[in-house]
Amino acid sequence: MNKLSQLVGIIAIAILSSVMFSSCDESFIYDYEGDCSVNYRIQFSYDMNMKYANAFAHEVPSVSLYIFDEEGILVSQVHDSGEALASDDYSIEVELTPQETYRLLAWCGIGDEESFDLPNVEEGKTTIEEMKCRMNRAYVGERAIVNDDLHHLFHGMKTLTVTTEPGTHYETINLTKDTNVVRVVLQHLSGEDVNPDEFTFEIQDYNGFLAHDNTLLEDELITYQPWSVTGGSAYINADVYGVPMREATTVNVALAELTVNRLCVERRPILVVKRAEDNELVLSIPLIDYALLVKGNYNHSMGDQEYLDRQDEYNLTFFLDRSGDWVSSVIIINSWKIVFNSGVIE
Repeated sequence: MNKLSQLVGIIAIAILSSVMFSSCDESFIYDYEGDCSVNYRIQFSYDMNMKYANAFAHEVPSVSLYIFDEEGILVSQVHDSGEALASDDYSIEVELTPQETYRLLAWCGIGDEESFDLPNVEEGKTTIEEMKCRMNRAYVGERAIVNDDLHHLFHGMKTLTVTTEPGTHYETINLTKDTNVVRVVLQHLSGEDVNPDEFTFEIQDYNGFLAHDNTLLEDELITYQPWSVTGGSAYINADVYGVPMREATTVNVALAELTVNRLCVERRPILVVKRAEDNELVLSIPLIDYALLVKGNYNHSMGDQEYLDRQDEYNLTFFLDRSGDWVSSVIIINSWKIVFNSGVIE
């Protein structure tokens, strides 16, 4: 073979090799680990809030990601927590097979399962329908009681069909925050101090059990009690919404803080305040109905459930008369004044 023939052969081999390593055809990408590999990284976003801003790095302390095949059988799982989640570019690398379809389920923020429990899982056996999240509760007699500041609980789902296109692909799971803090403030219209020890506070709901898709399952009645009851100071004017008071001064108010699980429009949680001495009812209101009174001031086009999912703090201020009874014509909800006797929301 002369030199010209050898040169032609070398060039032909080089061209053939170049084509093989650049084409990344379907039969080749499964074995080659270089440029033709298909990689996936899962990111998380928590912008289902009233600011529409991604607060994942600031609010979510832990991630549990479960990956199911198209039939809903668990194939793998990834758990992570700590400082890494605070990075703005945080993501989890997952192994997925090209052309396969997966269902991704995230339960985040559960921590050490002090507040919530997930089932024990087994890859190849556990189904996505079995991934129910149950809120832990204590019992006083037959009453189910929750009086802790629950760990923040987040839920997210995504269906993903894996591409054959080489490279690293990023997919985002959008999270919904399920837990909510409710703050109840009692203040005397007369300006007299309110002793927090003179009242009991509770919220009653059937919302302690969540399905894999974050819908509420049938559950027993849960009685939420405060994890904090304190006195606070508030500056008041001499006239509050047209009701004469004593001279402007700083008075003490009663403040109760409770954390509840997901609020859903199809349920009817009740907020109840009673006098501790004789168990006499001070007020009893449907929490969701009152919370939605101010929804229209934020975004009238927003659905009721979306509003409840975006809002995770509810601050309610009730005014008491000289007899310690609730003045039901006035209430403040998240800084919005509700005046019922005139039908005005300000």
